[in-house]
Amino acid sequence: MDIFDKIKKTMGPLGQYGKDAHGYFMFPKLEGEISPKMKFRGKEVLTWSLNNYLGLANHPEVRKADAEAAAEYGLGYPMGARMMSGQTSKHEELEAALAEFVGKEDSYLLNFGYQGMVSIIDTLASRNDVIVYDSESHACIMDGIFLHKAKGGKSFVFPHNDIARCEKMLEFATKRAKETGGGILVVTEGVFGMAGDLGALDKIVALKDKFEFRLLVDDAHGFGTMGKTGAGTPEHFGVTDKVDILFNTFAKSMAAIGAFVAANEEVVSYLRYNLRSQIFAKSLPMPIVIGALKRLELLKTEPQLKENLWTVVNALQKGLKEQGFDLGKTESPVTPVFLNGSVPEATQLTMDLRENYNIFCSIVVYPVIPKDQLMLRIIPTAVHTLEDVEYTIKAFGEVKEKLAAGAYQSDKIANIL
Repeated sequence: MDIFDKIKKTMGPLGQYGKDAHGYFMFPKLEGEISPKMKFRGKEVLTWSLNNYLGLANHPEVRKADAEAAAEYGLGYPMGARMMSGQTSKHEELEAALAEFVGKEDSYLLNFGYQGMVSIIDTLASRNDVIVYDSESHACIMDGIFLHKAKGGKSFVFPHNDIARCEKMLEFATKRAKETGGGILVVTEGVFGMAGDLGALDKIVALKDKFEFRLLVDDAHGFGTMGKTGAGTPEHFGVTDKVDILFNTFAKSMAAIGAFVAANEEVVSYLRYNLRSQIFAKSLPMPIVIGALKRLELLKTEPQLKENLWTVVNALQKGLKEQGFDLGKTESPVTPVFLNGSVPEATQLTMDLRENYNIFCSIVVYPVIPKDQLMLRIIPTAVHTLEDVEYTIKAFGEVKEKLAAGAYQSDKIANIL
């Protein structure tokens, strides 16, 4: 059989909608300056879909630092992987600054968040080690665990934030680890990026009194948004010293590309010399590194950015709840709005928001969430205004009434192409 034959039969759970959805519901093009107001298909829309939490994407000091670094170094320097020829003092400076900010001894830069987390798990856990993880972990964590399983490793999953079941899985893991002579790695998230709720880090670290394990936390959405200083969800819970390995990306609050992993010096040194995704990849370009240094500086010296973000978050979430919307258990800026409806209804509702209300937010449907449920995912930022919030709450109230009245019922996905 030709390996391409299966493509003729199915394009996958999301790809099956590609013909109708591409360019509008999937792979849409937002154009213009990164801000709450951007262009979509030629007209201005109020945008709630950018992970630009602190508004740094177009901060004048950030734009200046990015431009000057690009002019001085270009995108080529340094050439080669860090281990061979891609090491610079600026890379080391950034790593030291990041480690200090999140309360760890050392950190190591990663080119991308997704591949970084996959590689961290693959590097840390041998076939004799056991992984225990939250059922709603991000795809990058799941792919890292798939690699672990592929080399003969064992893993146990516990229902989302269910600490009683986590404890039970740790009992199984402890028994397995004794048989293989390996250790135990628990993996969870600080902020779960789809539903916005927090990983139960305080309860998980408390289990260290009973079990021997190391804890790896993916805090991509918590870095810059959670904790007194913005150092993340471990700071929020006061358990920074109990989180053994902390992973963060630049793609959210830093509005850039890249990531980093932070831990004690010994662990970071081990990762530095064994992390395949970095050993065999070109070093982060100098403008990215210098730009990240500026972003981190602003994160530390302009606390009003996080304050502005939470002013918008609190107003938006409070107003939506007062309108009777189900926001799930979010405790972060991520604002999911859950509604009952089919995939075709979801597309009709989204079109109404975009075409008639000029509001652009992401729509999430099965298989990401359960069937017969749809979710509008709103990402507030520090540069949204309370007027933006007020308008959005009013618009959502109107589309909710239309959905309940059956205005979006249809047998097929809306096609606007």
